[in-house]
Amino acid sequence: MDELETTNGVDNPEVAESEQIEQRRAKLEYWRSQGVDPYGSRFVRSHSASEILEGFEQLEGSDVSIAGRVMAFRGHGKASFLDVHDLSGRMQVYAKADHLGEDIYSQIQQIDLGDIVGVEGTVFRTRRGEVSIDVKRLTLLTKALRPLPDKWHGLKDVDLRYRQRYVDLMVNADVRRTFLTRSKIVSAMREFFTSRGFIEVETPAMHALPGGAAARPFITHHNALDMQLYLRIATELHLKRLIVGGLERVYEIGRVFRNEGISTKHNPEFTMVEVYQAYADYEDMMELTESLVVQCALAATGSTVVKYQGKDVDLTPPWPRVTMNQVVLDHTGVDFMSLTDEEARAAAARLGLEVAKDATRGVCLNEAYEELVEAHIINPTFVTDYPIEISPLAKRRTDCPQLTYRFEAVCVGRELANAFSELNDADDQRKRFEAQVAEREKGDDEAHVMDDDFVCALEYGMPPTGGMGLGVDRLIMLLTDSASIRDVILFPLMRPKDQPE
Repeated sequence: MDELETTNGVDNPEVAESEQIEQRRAKLEYWRSQGVDPYGSRFVRSHSASEILEGFEQLEGSDVSIAGRVMAFRGHGKASFLDVHDLSGRMQVYAKADHLGEDIYSQIQQIDLGDIVGVEGTVFRTRRGEVSIDVKRLTLLTKALRPLPDKWHGLKDVDLRYRQRYVDLMVNADVRRTFLTRSKIVSAMREFFTSRGFIEVETPAMHALPGGAAARPFITHHNALDMQLYLRIATELHLKRLIVGGLERVYEIGRVFRNEGISTKHNPEFTMVEVYQAYADYEDMMELTESLVVQCALAATGSTVVKYQGKDVDLTPPWPRVTMNQVVLDHTGVDFMSLTDEEARAAAARLGLEVAKDATRGVCLNEAYEELVEAHIINPTFVTDYPIEISPLAKRRTDCPQLTYRFEAVCVGRELANAFSELNDADDQRKRFEAQVAEREKGDDEAHVMDDDFVCALEYGMPPTGGMGLGVDRLIMLLTDSASIRDVILFPLMRPKDQPE
């Protein structure tokens, strides 16, 4: 946390917040009485704090102007030091009564922590060796009416940090760094796809039918058309329509919405990147996934080995590959694909898993993997050969029609990406949708619905295609060593304050 301190007697943590706000409002009137607009106008900055620090040898003795928020105030009789922070960092500002005159100096003593100021002055180095600005003029640009958290306690209430992200960003340097890194990662993604000839596109966020993933949608209503719509749970089906239309390499970085619980891994609104490449398959998507993650890691950390929650994670390709059945066999001793459906249900029960009374062996295998295995995979691994029952949009394996050409990239115990050789047989796709509809009728409200228009698109012909979807927030969690998805989303969804958990 950045240091917050003051000796001007205003922001005392022992004084109630309401009293501090009252004192600050009194200062608001003081500034107005001095003919100063406490909510000023445009201020021209010549430099950022970091530019002055890095260019001190060239700037020493020069006049500069900076602007930012006052985060520390240390008074020493006729001289005071203020720490002014902008996005680039911290700059110490030196104010001396002898230089400024008593009237101007006394005005500066009315500055509170959190006030936003413009500073004009000369660059110098103090006797202690710190690069500073000797103030010639200080302009109040915005009066802060609420006190910042004190330096001893800070903004450590996690719930409050997420609700008041604006304060969190002010006082927690690590939080600012996380979101600056997020921006670098997203920029690296775009550079990666552009370098490979992909086109960035935008598809609808409101869908007439929810599709492209197994998830519960958010439902809304369009008044003018008097129709029910769904916030998208995936961008997949629209992007594949574009492949049909001849846009051979497309991607979209966008928000998707799933009406599910909130946890350290899930936020109902999150960011996905989905990418589709004609004339490719899931093997091509493996190479693309590895290369994309490596480029993002280098942009964020400068290395392909990152530390996550105390563990070193090596992202260097090639990543190991293992079939879902094999990794479950290795962890549980059960070879689900050698069993009948009835035998698989019995094996699942012995492992303590709850499955439906008519669950197939593929469903049992996936349940065993998700509940007992996935959390133990730390270094990035491609888990392949997903059962067809849970992969309604993936192409069947020619050598084993019960499985698909699908993988998930798993890292630090959770799914990072999902990809497959896309199903482009319209008749097979219709049958898969019909099977999903049957599951919905039996009570699975996350099963796919029938999308006749998508089947129609496939009937026009979609080339062999590889597709991949990657959770941007989860990748950023990994590359910023963040334990919760809320730490990498600026404004995560929160339950109302007065609603019990």
